[in-house]
Amino acid sequence: MPAISGQCCDDGWNPRAYAWSGAGSLTGVRDHVWAALTAARQAGWGGLLAEQRQYLDAFWDRADVEVDGDAEVQQAVRFALFQVLQAGARAENGAIPAKGLTGPGYSGHTFWDTEIFVLPMFTFTTPDAAASAARWRHSTLPLAIDRAAQLGLHGAAFPWRTITGPECSGYWPAGTAAFHVNADIAVAAVRYTDATGDEEFAQGTGMDLLVHTARLWSSLGHHDAEGRFHIDGVTGPDEYSALADDNIYTNLMAQRNLLAAADAAKRYPDRARELGVSDQEPAGWRDAAEAMTIPYDEALGVHAQAAGFTRRQVWDFARTSPQQYPLMLHFPYFDLYRKQVIKQADLVLAMQMHSSAFTPEQKARDFAYYERLTVRDSSLSACSQAVIAAETGHLDLAYDFLGEAALIDLRDLEHNTRDGLHIAFAGRHLDRAGQRLRRAAPPGRDRQRRAAALRRPDPARVHPVHRWPAPASRGHARPGQVHPDRRRPARNPSPRPSRHPHGRETARPADPDGAVPAPPQPAGWPRAGAPPAHRERDETGRGPWHHGPFGLETEFVRTARGSPPRSARIIRIV
Repeated sequence: MPAISGQCCDDGWNPRAYAWSGAGSLTGVRDHVWAALTAARQAGWGGLLAEQRQYLDAFWDRADVEVDGDAEVQQAVRFALFQVLQAGARAENGAIPAKGLTGPGYSGHTFWDTEIFVLPMFTFTTPDAAASAARWRHSTLPLAIDRAAQLGLHGAAFPWRTITGPECSGYWPAGTAAFHVNADIAVAAVRYTDATGDEEFAQGTGMDLLVHTARLWSSLGHHDAEGRFHIDGVTGPDEYSALADDNIYTNLMAQRNLLAAADAAKRYPDRARELGVSDQEPAGWRDAAEAMTIPYDEALGVHAQAAGFTRRQVWDFARTSPQQYPLMLHFPYFDLYRKQVIKQADLVLAMQMHSSAFTPEQKARDFAYYERLTVRDSSLSACSQAVIAAETGHLDLAYDFLGEAALIDLRDLEHNTRDGLHIAFAGRHLDRAGQRLRRAAPPGRDRQRRAAALRRPDPARVHPVHRWPAPASRGHARPGQVHPDRRRPARNPSPRPSRHPHGRETARPADPDGAVPAPPQPAGWPRAGAPPAHRERDETGRGPWHHGPFGLETEFVRTARGSPPRSARIIRIV
């Protein structure tokens, strides 16, 4: 549909329209424009304004997230909702760029971010936009099938970075090797179908995407002599750990992809035959899914992000200066690939996406282990870390991560907002529409009743994750300020203690039972993940981001199939 703009002059309103199409003819596009102009003149400025108001009123009615007690987060959440809506609601079977419509960053390319970080919000608030994005991926399926054939694989290999369908990344380890994008696309299609009950989509676009991606995994992976299924030489979300074997995020996503494809083939047998699915093929998909390898380090009692990850040498954070972050700009990837250092949430994202695959105890231990290794050189991290931090009882840390997720662009925390907003980041901390994070009463007020209501370990057993020193007197940056020795905000991710030159003491996350295995630590390496430090604090040590004795509740609102959720209320500070 063409976009309409205009200006008011002495002789009235002069509308203008423009349209674009990757497939339509010039005559067809011109007709579209003339039709839009005619409709605009008939409606008039007042009519168009009323239509826009009606559309946005309906959107806020079903998608608004109300925040009680924190006006800054309220503003940030609504800002993010509107920007994500702007980025994709009118994509109309086109790609949703990583920066949306807000800037030239990434040159208009789209990534796997769309399916994992943006489409969940659209699926539950604006389903037509989610279906449109899926149809755009589906339109590139022939190119993906050709790409898989070039790689000697069956099925479809979708690009990691693209605009019109071809792979646009020239760097294999962080590009095509990130095969998880194929499962991300398939899972997004399943999510949309489950939420809307759109049978036409399920049998058409959804079935095509599921079958061709399942075939990719069958040919990419292999069974070993003991029957276990492995996917080797791939890159997960963490771009500091490339060409890994059995990356857990990739394997779990592939497992879901394979099972969904097998279920779809059983549900729609006629459609499966059209796609050439034999009777044996779905059985092979199920066998691979059920035998999927999930690496686990028995000695440390934690999952390995990928096979052998936990035996690598730990990155020397003590000898890494604040000026050397982000690491990718100061160290060769060859060195990063061989060490225990994580650019962005990988296993933590897997725990969020596949919660039932991990026990509560495993989540606590895994989060404690990987939090200290994650430097968050990517914006696609704090949102997932916030969810798992809250789930494992590290409530102050979760609130800090929420703050980073909410304010990354409004406060220009990365000093790159001029290149465009972080649309995926905005979408991710709003995903799973209906998720509610409420601040509960202090522990002193009927702790047992509060603990039961929170559905998490008793707060008395959850150790504090960190203690902040006094405010400005200890060298902390105030909002918008930059440390004198660093030309960027002092957000201080986990292994970056030197961003606080005057130092502080932290206590690493611990599981409810106490000792959590840790990788060998160089002298001076902090014992825990350190939250962002861009909050202003008053003389009491409190500020807009209060680190007091509060609890944090997480729960999910289940809605009737095909019915978008109403407004969700999150974060009640008392």
